[in-house]
Amino acid sequence: MRVLGRMLTGMAVVLGMAGPAIASPEGIWEIEMRDSRYAVELCGEDDKELCGTLIWLGRGANSPENRPYLNTMMIDHAREVGRRKWQGDLHIYGQTASGTITQVDDDEIKLEGCVLFFVCKSYRLYRYDD
Repeated sequence: MRVLGRMLTGMAVVLGMAGPAIASPEGIWEIEMRDSRYAVELCGEDDKELCGTLIWLGRGANSPENRPYLNTMMIDHAREVGRRKWQGDLHIYGQTASGTITQVDDDEIKLEGCVLFFVCKSYRLYRYDD
């Protein structure tokens, strides 16, 4: 009985280390400034890449200079490089940056991008529910 008890305890520890499942990154996400929204989806071969398209502008971002970017990709086929982590190009209002996208939890994504390796910026996106 003691051996069985230790085995069950060991299995519980291993299963607990796996951590809770996180929801898919697919859905509508709003940037932290609340002035733009993006449709994020798994894309590419075998749905292993991440894509995100600008679908809404508001709160001051809906300007003539930003409107041409509506319905264009912000996250462009980022490759999966780890659990809930992708790397690829980010296109933000005419600028392209090499970036990392990390799904922090069910309702938060962190974008980190650098242009010329030293001009870096990060943004947070939050799952949008009407």
